[in-house]
Amino acid sequence: MLTDTHISLAHGNGGRLMRELIEELIAGCLGDRLLDFENDAAGIDMACDNAELLITTDGFTVKPLEFPGGDIGSLAVHGTINDLAVSGAIPHYLTLNLFIEEGLEVALLQRLLNSLAGAARDADVRIACGDTKVVPRGEGSGVYFATTGVGLRTRSLQLGMSRIQSEDTILVSGPVGDHGIAVMLAREQFGLRGEVRSDAASVLPLAQAATELGGLRYMRDPTRGGLATVLHEIQRATGLGVRIQESCIPVREPVRSVCEMLGYDPYYLACEGRIVAVIATEQAQALLDAWQQLPAGEDAAIIGQINRDDPCVVLETELGGERALEELEDDPLPRIC
Repeated sequence: MLTDTHISLAHGNGGRLMRELIEELIAGCLGDRLLDFENDAAGIDMACDNAELLITTDGFTVKPLEFPGGDIGSLAVHGTINDLAVSGAIPHYLTLNLFIEEGLEVALLQRLLNSLAGAARDADVRIACGDTKVVPRGEGSGVYFATTGVGLRTRSLQLGMSRIQSEDTILVSGPVGDHGIAVMLAREQFGLRGEVRSDAASVLPLAQAATELGGLRYMRDPTRGGLATVLHEIQRATGLGVRIQESCIPVREPVRSVCEMLGYDPYYLACEGRIVAVIATEQAQALLDAWQQLPAGEDAAIIGQINRDDPCVVLETELGGERALEELEDDPLPRIC
């Protein structure tokens, strides 16, 4: 239950407080039947015979604006089209709103916009319209981007948490935690430096490979709150248990090392170029093979299963024990997307 009297950073971290804010306050105030809080894009009936229009919207406030592997410009494109892709749609158009802080260096803004435009071209997505506002110095952290994405999904493709069944298999398309740690290291807050690069990229090729398999139930990109938060969303929506194996979850060694030094858990850190998929077990190996044939899916892995026995999200540890993965509370790394 939402009891807070003021908004904190933790209300934007993808965990319990954010869920309560969205479900109890935002949904309660807006109350539109079209709003879909369980998926990343909403379907709109446009009377098209073979496809339905999907629309999604997102905002980007990452700090620093540039980081190893990306920047806020390319991130705005990838983050938006990825929400469409994991919903089964082919992205076509974006809108772009810029909130620019007084005093931002023009050369920096140009780099960010060139990066955004390049990412859109690579994804074959057009920037259809937009708006620009300038806010007073000290009120904008340089620049914020807000985007809306539009795409088309074949009507016969049905994805959603309601389709998930007991004994289904869970996969992740690559190592988790790269983006969160790359941004944290770029801030140099802890006197640490490293070679970790953000995984920020389009997941459209991965999503298209998955949608070709008939047993696909659901896909999600694990951004705020990371892998653990996606698994909690599945468990809460389905009422089924989720069990994953620590030894199977891909985490790069530099990411694991930073997490051990600073007390972070990589399963709660944001990814910006990964997919978590749930698929019928008989199709799981086919999906793994398809992903591993793609450059972005070389390190894809089967990480666990849906079941009726566990009342929560359970992690089987490498030492042979098990522990419950709790729902995210505090924000480990604010402003990472």
